[in-house]
Amino acid sequence: MGILQTIKNKLGIGGVKVKLQVPGQLSKGDNSVDGTVTLTTKSEQEVINITVKLIEEFTTGRGENKTTKELDLGEVTIPANFTIKPGETKDIQFSLPYQLANSTADDLKEKGGALGAVGSLSKFANNEKSEYFIDAEADVKSAVIDPSDKKEVRLV
Repeated sequence: MGILQTIKNKLGIGGVKVKLQVPGQLSKGDNSVDGTVTLTTKSEQEVINITVKLIEEFTTGRGENKTTKELDLGEVTIPANFTIKPGETKDIQFSLPYQLANSTADDLKEKGGALGAVGSLSKFANNEKSEYFIDAEADVKSAVIDPSDKKEVRLV
C-alpha cells in the first residue's frame, strides 16, 4: 500500500461510509428502537465495532444565557471484527434500548392540574427545548477519524 493510500485511510478519504436507517419517529412509550447500519467502502478496511447511541440535546435559556447539554439516553456496541472489501455492502441490524430523561418542568407538567400548569409555565420561561438524534459510528482500525452518521428523530 502506498503512502498516499495510507494517508487517505487515516483521514477516512475513500474509506468506510456509514449510512443509518432508523424510523423518523419514536414513541415515548417504547423503550427500544430497531434499525440498520449500512457500511460501504472504496478501499479494503478492517471494522472493529459499531456503536449506536440515542442522544438528547437539551437546550435552556435565551441569548447569551443559552446552554445545551448532550445526554446519552441509550447505547449499544456491536462487535464487528470483519474486513470490508471495495464494492462490498454490509448491513448490520441493531436494537437500541433507551430510557428517556425528564426535566423537572416535564415531571411537574405530567402531574396535571395546578402543578402541571406550573411545569408548563416553567418550561416556557426557561425556553426548554429537546432534540433527539440517533448516531452510529464505526470504529475502523486504520482511521484516525471514525466514520459516522447522525439522524434526527422525533418523539411522539
